[in-house]
Amino acid sequence: MRTGMFMCALIVASSSAFAGEKSVTTPIGKTIQAFTLSDYRGKSHSLADNHEAKLTVVAFLGTECPLAKLYAPRLAELAKQYSLRGVAFFGVVSNQQDSVTELAAFARIHGVEFPLVKDLANAVADDFCAQRTPEVFVLDKDRVVCYRGRIDDQYGITPEGAGYQLPAPRRRDLAEALEELLAGKSVSQPLTDVAGCRIGRVRQPDPTSDVTFSNQVSRILNANCVYCHRPSQIAPFSLTRYEEVVGWAEMILEVVDQGRMPPWHADPAVGHFANDARLSDADKATIRRWVQNGAPEGDPAQLPAPHEFHESWSIPTPDQVVYMSDEPFTIPAEGVVEYQEFVVDPGWTEDRWIAAIEPRPENRAVVHHILVFVIPPKGYRFNVEGKLRTEFLAAFAPGYRQTVLPEGTARFVPAASKLVFQMHYTPIGTQQQDRSCLGIKFADARQVRKEIAVGSAGNYVFRIPPQAPNHEVEAEYTFRRDSLLMALMPHMHLRGKDFRYVAHYPDGRSEDLLNVPRYDFGWQTLYQLAEPKVMPKGTRLHCVAHFDNSADNLNNPDPSKEVAFGDQTWEEMMIGFFEMAILDQDLSKPAVPIVRTKEFLDLYQAQGVEFDENLRFAASKVLVESPELFDGFAEVLEQAMPQLDRVCITYVDGDKLRVFRVEERDEFRGPLRSTSTVVAAEGQALADYAAAAKPVLVERVADAAGSAMQRMAKNAGARSSLHIPIQWQGRRGTLNLWSIDDNAFPPEAVHFATRLAELMQAAP
Repeated sequence: MRTGMFMCALIVASSSAFAGEKSVTTPIGKTIQAFTLSDYRGKSHSLADNHEAKLTVVAFLGTECPLAKLYAPRLAELAKQYSLRGVAFFGVVSNQQDSVTELAAFARIHGVEFPLVKDLANAVADDFCAQRTPEVFVLDKDRVVCYRGRIDDQYGITPEGAGYQLPAPRRRDLAEALEELLAGKSVSQPLTDVAGCRIGRVRQPDPTSDVTFSNQVSRILNANCVYCHRPSQIAPFSLTRYEEVVGWAEMILEVVDQGRMPPWHADPAVGHFANDARLSDADKATIRRWVQNGAPEGDPAQLPAPHEFHESWSIPTPDQVVYMSDEPFTIPAEGVVEYQEFVVDPGWTEDRWIAAIEPRPENRAVVHHILVFVIPPKGYRFNVEGKLRTEFLAAFAPGYRQTVLPEGTARFVPAASKLVFQMHYTPIGTQQQDRSCLGIKFADARQVRKEIAVGSAGNYVFRIPPQAPNHEVEAEYTFRRDSLLMALMPHMHLRGKDFRYVAHYPDGRSEDLLNVPRYDFGWQTLYQLAEPKVMPKGTRLHCVAHFDNSADNLNNPDPSKEVAFGDQTWEEMMIGFFEMAILDQDLSKPAVPIVRTKEFLDLYQAQGVEFDENLRFAASKVLVESPELFDGFAEVLEQAMPQLDRVCITYVDGDKLRVFRVEERDEFRGPLRSTSTVVAAEGQALADYAAAAKPVLVERVADAAGSAMQRMAKNAGARSSLHIPIQWQGRRGTLNLWSIDDNAFPPEAVHFATRLAELMQAAP
């Protein structure tokens, strides 16, 4: 073994944020040998050329490493900034898998103008004891190492193995070190942990190894990794050929040992899943022995046949492709990009049954995930079995594999619906563009027997206190009919810590369905049950999640702030998505109407007027807190009252009728939709209800007085409504509930809503 490699073995632990041990040996104070290497143009560059430089920064980079891509433009800016102050920059690429052509593309794409040279035999990396990319060293005039570590702390890997991204660096370690040295001071933090990709060193394969790439490892990769690690897919590099794989051997072993790859976050002791991605212990041992033996190729004649994929689509060729927009969206080089929403009309003039659907990112390098939702047409009534109310349609995310629904099943979208693309982009160091799309394979409606829909148990009214390290949030969904549960997908944002699903059956039994002890926002996994599970009517699907809003959570955008529900990543979500079907549904038989009011009465009979904690909390805050909380209040109330299509609060202000809060289903779209709406109170029944001594039940909205009620009936299709007088902060108004159903508010509903209004007014 070479001396350089021996020294590197001593300090490897200090180069990794993930290693469990620490070494007393460091590179600080070591004198680096002068080297001469060639760049991608063939021009030679020597460390001795910088004899006039006050300091020299040597950055080890890799052309396929995601962190190296993010930091390359930052290094380029630092090089321009400090070149005027006598600091020279060198980029060294030591990965055996990085070609000279790839170096040229890397420099051009990321604006690297300082020398970028190829370290063919890892001799320079060995002398520096460099372990990862990007890893930087600062040398003084005598080539003595004064700093070694990261560029800054904005991007990295948590101790649990999840990636993190701060809104901005808290400490610019490289710049701080340069400033201190240029001022004649010692570096205050000369060593910092480095996260990134392991350098792919040239290895000496054991010719007697019983494990080779051709005979064993290629088969493991084909079965578990190549789906993503192939050209034009989401993974940052390919693992289809030995020449691509060998340089990543040590990195593969690291992520496999740590359980970071293949990505799977479910507790193996809970549930059985058809798409379980975990490697077997035998496969892990095979990879470990292969790396320890120098990653030999073996006999190429033993390679398996190449795995065949649908290169353009994972589903069969779509019948229709719908793009998110006419023009591409531009993603900046750095920073946090807010969720982008694009509303598209697919032009469906008739109801659609969908057998397979696949959101497809055009630019996989920057698309973290895609969620596609349905906006039903105005006035549409989800009141027939086989047309379950669902807004969620499809998703794309790292690790999410698209599938064709089982024969005889499909998703339903009503005619004239619009689609919403919700796009989450992650900058990669250079400005990019994307125009993603959606591929759709339609089903023959005559062959569909069951609808598969997406439901959710969501909490929309939580508050996570500042600095809370383990804040618990719960949500629940009650199955109103005997159902089949088919898949589970927990969803949180950057503070998400863990997530658990538990089924509470009507007979008193409870069963853990899924436990995700280390939630990772970077992977939105759909956990497909090995066998569909029967959820009898009345079963409660209970979800429990914990959030880390402390400074110890390296993904936390701001631990000093209270956090509530919101779409953006710096806000939070707590939603337990699931796929379901109706157990005894057969769509070849005549349609069976769904009476939403009966669903409410069934729930009321089972639970009485006891509010769950979500609704209790929301009601107690809805008159005194932000309008955003009202959205969550309405979501929770709609779960408790399925017949509800709109909830709003109106009040009388002198001779005017004003809207204080409003939320409605997409397909309802009534008048008085904005808090800026003002109408004359005279002659408006809606204003008179505020002076009533008790709740007012309107059995026919069309017969009520005033333009507001008339427009609610004519424009939105409201048929029945309920109005409960309330007072708060000197205002006199009503809590208004609206439905497109007849007789939607029986005495039980009046009792329920009246108690709710009392709780709202009891808030301080």
